[in-house]
This record gives sequence, C-alpha cells and structure tokens, in this order.
Amino acid sequence: MTLKVNSLKEIIINTNKERGHMARIRLNQEYRNKVANRIKQSLFQEDTQEKKKYDDLKGQQIEINDKAWSIAKDIVRRHYTEEDVEKAYYLQNKFENVSTIAKDSCFHFHYQGLAEEKDYNGNVSMVEKPIEKHFDFRLNGSIDTENNYSSNRDSSYGFALFRDEINAQENCNADILIEQADKDDNPHKRKFVDNNNEYLGLSGGRNNETKYGKEWNEKYQLDLIGRDYCRDRSIACTEQEFNFLVSWKASKGQFVVAHEKWINSVLKQMKEIKIGLKGYKWLDEAIELANELGVQITDHEIIRTNSTGLVIYNPKNLAERIKGMKNTEKTREQKIAERVAYMQQQQTNSDNLN
Repeated sequence: MTLKVNSLKEIIINTNKERGHMARIRLNQEYRNKVANRIKQSLFQEDTQEKKKYDDLKGQQIEINDKAWSIAKDIVRRHYTEEDVEKAYYLQNKFENVSTIAKDSCFHFHYQGLAEEKDYNGNVSMVEKPIEKHFDFRLNGSIDTENNYSSNRDSSYGFALFRDEINAQENCNADILIEQADKDDNPHKRKFVDNNNEYLGLSGGRNNETKYGKEWNEKYQLDLIGRDYCRDRSIACTEQEFNFLVSWKASKGQFVVAHEKWINSVLKQMKEIKIGLKGYKWLDEAIELANELGVQITDHEIIRTNSTGLVIYNPKNLAERIKGMKNTEKTREQKIAERVAYMQQQQTNSDNLN
C-alpha cells in the first residue's frame, strides 16, 4: 500500500467543514509534531519499491563482502605467502628495531593493462601501464570507485548496514547524512554522526575499534609485510580479479544509494505532509489527514502521547514497551518467521483494501 500525498490541497479544503456540536481542539505545534511523527513512522514501515530495494541489497552485503574478501586474500597470499609471514614475524619478534609486518584491511591492487595516453601534440595512443585501485574492507572504508587513497573514510555504508541497530539507540540517527545532505557541516549533524560512530565502535580511530567496528574489521584483515601505508605495496593481480573487486566496491555504493533513495522518498512525502498540517487549525483535521493516509489515530491518543508520537502513558502500551526491553536475543529462525509473518500480514492488509 502506498500512502496518498498528492492531494493535500483537496484534503485541506474538504476537512474544513462542520464537525457537529463537539468541542474542537485547536491544533498547536506540539500536536502537529505528534501527528507528523506517527505518519512518518508509518511511512518507514511501508513495503514500498524503495524500501524493498534497500532490504534486498542489505541482505546481500555479507555474501558479497565475503566473496570479495576471498579473492583479495588469494591475491595477497600469492604475493606474501604464509611462509613469508612466519619469517617476518620471527624477525620482528627477535629484533627490537624490526617492524615489518602488521595486520591490514585495505590494499592497492593492480594489473598490466592498456590506457590512453596523449603526446605533446595531443595525439592519443594506447600504452601498456599498471591499472591500479584502492580497495578498503573496513566498515568505514571508502566506497567511491574513483577514490585511490587509503586515508578516505565513508560512514554512509556502516550507517546503512546497521540502520536498525543505530536508530534503536538514544541520540543516534542512521539517516542523518541523508537528512543533512544539502547542508554544511554543523553541530546537529556532527552530534549524530559522532554518536553513530561511537555506537558502531569506530570513534576510537584505526586499531582502536570496538563493538561492530572491531568485529567487522577483525574479520576482514590479513598479515601484510611492508610499510604502514598500503599505497607503498601495490600488489599485482589478474584483470579478472581486479574487475570483480571493482564491481564489489560499486555494489556497496549501490546499497548506499538505495538507502538514500528510500529515506529521501519518505522525507519528500513528509515535506508535503508538514505543509498540509501547517495549514490546519484543528486537531480533528490533522487526524483525518492521518486516517486518510492509512494511519489510524484518535485525538485522545495524540493528547496522551509523548513528543515523538508514541503512546507511552497508556498502561497497556507502556507495559508492552517495557516487556519488549528484555529477552531481545533472537535466533535466525525466529527472525525469518517474524519476517514471513510480517509479509503475510501486509498481503492480508493489501487484500482487504482491494
């Protein structure tokens, strides 16, 4: 089911009508925010094309990272064999002034290929030269396929991948980079970015990760011989291996774009909805808008909720909220069963509407 947001002017006109002799409640900013938050929550739960794309790509991320890592590991171990690594550790442990091996998760790979080159007269010719790119397997590593620098960082991938976990935390917002995309760096944006990174365990810098960041980065790391900067040790690979890793990096970027498109679709709808709410004078008008959009709420519910639009003062809802704070670990089978039940309920709701 897709929420209707393309006829707000008609809704505003139609809802400005006689409501009998009931005392009407004036719509203040607090109530506007509560109604808007309830509608926004519903929009995020809708099974739209944008959300489905995001969910589908999210489900593929572990597999594509593991496949890419398997190829990267083969490339590295052809160059730095297990025997080489053992010897390097032996020398490093024996001599205090030897520091030649360390674990790393980012690499420069290259193959001998053909590239265009112009002479002084502007004539183009194809010459054989190394084709090189940087590939970073860290959770906050670069996903830009054109980037060739190991110092580049990108939080957007981790925010998209662990969106549910981040948004379940107080003062965290996994969508903050999308919401603030057209704004300069500011305290509001920085606050949530820092909080998100702290929750993911990425705020301590390289080799000081915790939580998800530590678990992720330790999974994708190898013992490498050479200086600390991966650009100083570009490793040869085949063109086929190189192209697969380029496609892997692009796939991560596509997942981030899917996250952006989904969130932007909700933000676009919310912009129109807020315009409509601003034009209303009475609470029952805002509630009718919500109901027309498929969000069933009442004036009593809005009055008894907190500022986010959650009914926490209702004893039954508060009790359920508290019960949900314990025994939160779920097996893979439970998660699958819940997803199947959710999809069945969505189909039932859709059938009932048709």
